[in-house]
Amino acid sequence: MSNEQMLADLKANFEHHFGAQPARVFQAPGRVNLIGEHTDYNDGFVLPCAINYKTMVAVTPREDNTVRTVAADYGNETDEFQLDSDIQSHPTQLWSNYIRGVVKHLQLRGFTFKGADLVVVGNVPQGAGLSSSASLEVAIGETFRQLYDLPMTTQDVAVNGQQAENQFVGCQCGIMDQMVSACGEQYKALLLDCRSLHSKLIQMPTDLAVMIINSNVKRGLVDSEYNTRREQCEEAASKLGLKALRDISLEQLREHKSLLSEVVYRRAHHIVSENERTLNAADALEQADYATLSRLMAESHVSMRDDFEITVKPIDYIVEMLSDIIGDKGGVRMTGGGFGGCVVALLPHDMVPLARQALDDKYEANTGYKADVYICTASPGTGEIES
Repeated sequence: MSNEQMLADLKANFEHHFGAQPARVFQAPGRVNLIGEHTDYNDGFVLPCAINYKTMVAVTPREDNTVRTVAADYGNETDEFQLDSDIQSHPTQLWSNYIRGVVKHLQLRGFTFKGADLVVVGNVPQGAGLSSSASLEVAIGETFRQLYDLPMTTQDVAVNGQQAENQFVGCQCGIMDQMVSACGEQYKALLLDCRSLHSKLIQMPTDLAVMIINSNVKRGLVDSEYNTRREQCEEAASKLGLKALRDISLEQLREHKSLLSEVVYRRAHHIVSENERTLNAADALEQADYATLSRLMAESHVSMRDDFEITVKPIDYIVEMLSDIIGDKGGVRMTGGGFGGCVVALLPHDMVPLARQALDDKYEANTGYKADVYICTASPGTGEIES
């Protein structure tokens, strides 16, 4: 569904449920990470861009302390909670907890505000690694920020969303997803230092398309594997006497290999090498050095496959197939938390039909899964939709 159609349907849905047109509409995009996987919670570097798939929130403020929400993507399920009582997790609706968590953490920051009537809709593919959850968190945070003139920046909205996901929902995600959803810009990637939150905008070359291939191998972030990887990274940093794996070079890591178990060493090796690759890839992208970019993205995928062990065979198949097509004219790798989800490819526009055809011809026949392909542009971060 196009963003224009989604907006029209959203407004009609709001009027159906609440009897009038919404006062305002806000949006926050999903994201694709070009390189820098699992480095964010290790205080490292990432290079994502916001994409033109998003969450939209239609809203009208209320004069009382009630928040009423309709989730258009979940059969118009509803949720209602009160701001003047302790906000608890919803017993059955996970989507509700992202909204409740964001609102609760705004309150924990000391902000006071009234309730709202909300209808939420999105076209960010869920469970694919494109951060539908962060898009929702940022959209809700931005909605309350602007609706009630809360004294916070969009960066604060991002951090609040991460805290809600970590502490209320229970997934130990890093800051990358929320930051690029909040602070992305049109036609630019965001090189983000996840420790300082300092960021640099990197111009995206106009001669490369951003192709996202959803493997349709379903994945879930709130699971043991993601949190286990985080624990292993923390164990490595602790045994090496570091605040985070950001604080060691590859050479130093190799010198201290004996301090770590074989598995924990490989986890650390991925993070430390991935940080270096991410910084180098940002330079390569800025200079349109596609041969270097191709090599770095390929090395990133191998590291995720062998050191971090978060890829799956259908994902590996897509990467191998597309790398044969793209060669040194772009790059391809798994993107997202892993264990399924998506592949990202940067490739010349005239190669897109060939890549699509190869996926149509070979992927389902060889894996049993059918891929969904999205051609994206780097897009602006969160804000109000003027209508």
